[in-house]
Amino acid sequence: MALSKYANANQVITLGCRLNTYESQVISDLAAQAGLVNTVFVNTCAVTAEAERQARQTIRKISRENPGAQIVVTGCSAQINPSQYQEMSEVSKVIGNEEKMQINTYMTMQSADKVVVSDIMQIKETAAHLVSGFDGKARAFVQVQNGCDHRCTFCTIPFGRGNSRSVAIGEIVAQIRTLLENGTQEIVFTGVDITAYGADLPGQPTLGQMIRRVLALVPDLKRLRLSSLDPVEIDEDLWRLIGEEQKLMPHLHLSLQAGDNMILKRMKRRHLREDAIGFSKRAKALRPDVVFGADLIAGFPTETDEMFENSKRIVNECDLTYLHVFPYSPRPGTPAARMPQLHGGIIKERARQLRALGESALRQTFSKFVGTTVNVLVEEADQGIIKGKTDHFAPIQLLGNAEVGSIILAKVMQSNAHCLEGQSL
Repeated sequence: MALSKYANANQVITLGCRLNTYESQVISDLAAQAGLVNTVFVNTCAVTAEAERQARQTIRKISRENPGAQIVVTGCSAQINPSQYQEMSEVSKVIGNEEKMQINTYMTMQSADKVVVSDIMQIKETAAHLVSGFDGKARAFVQVQNGCDHRCTFCTIPFGRGNSRSVAIGEIVAQIRTLLENGTQEIVFTGVDITAYGADLPGQPTLGQMIRRVLALVPDLKRLRLSSLDPVEIDEDLWRLIGEEQKLMPHLHLSLQAGDNMILKRMKRRHLREDAIGFSKRAKALRPDVVFGADLIAGFPTETDEMFENSKRIVNECDLTYLHVFPYSPRPGTPAARMPQLHGGIIKERARQLRALGESALRQTFSKFVGTTVNVLVEEADQGIIKGKTDHFAPIQLLGNAEVGSIILAKVMQSNAHCLEGQSL
């Protein structure tokens, strides 16, 4: 949970993905423009039942700690199931994912309707919202796409985000220029399904073509990261960028979900395990130092011990480092919720095993950096201690002094299970 406080005493609490992080900044800006005060916005996630439980728990905690504050709930959980928040006495207003991006919503916040949620499937465009910066200045998220045209059997996110919509290249460029003018050093392109970028735009530019245009039009951009990628939707321009463009950080995150072909088919994913392995091998051949992250779901319905072993093996076969492990939880209305379910204890144990594999992979990767010189984007600096991220997204703690948002050189002296340690140069 990320909590941001602003001068006008509003607060924005972000639960969930990087796209929510970007949109929380938009919420903050729009609330300030509308003159709202003493309002707490909870930007929810609906990816798991646990995410929704945490949202309700967070709302109750806010109410206890902020008596008199107006609590406004938004995000995917509010979009998909607004009634669960409408029924909470702590909640003043429920607004949908489209409404949270509109200034008129904030100008009319005191209207009588407690729930303001439209049909997200009717939204055809994603409007760019210029934000001036993010807390800390080091890194900023830029929305390039929203929604998803695919219907994985476990997922409710398309019903929270709508169909796939892309942001025009010119609007992306304008946003990046604004952020760079305000000191941002690193941009993260985010969306629900960013490898689907451009299919709805004139000329149908691919994600790789869009990135090439952006880098040509904004030469001052020093570092660019991409959020989750589908391993079978990488266009040839993006492959060339992976191999040639040093501004594109050597850290790629895969929307993998499982390593067994039968489970992937039952999930209605677009790739097989061979596709993921082929992706990692091609990326490594183009850029040997690249590191990978991946999303993995533990305990999907019908998953046998043998199927789970295939998911465990793919961690090594794809040389995965940063694992995001989600214990499966049935989402009402999804096809997977009607499949034969595994016992909760089995799901929990499989999630534990995957996380343990991830921790081992992380230690191994971190150890390879010991003795090397790395670039560090400084995120925190206080009393001779610097914290930041390397090009490979490894967290690092340094002795030295530096300005937040700067990019410095550092020597890695040692590593532990959580981060690198070193000395600024």
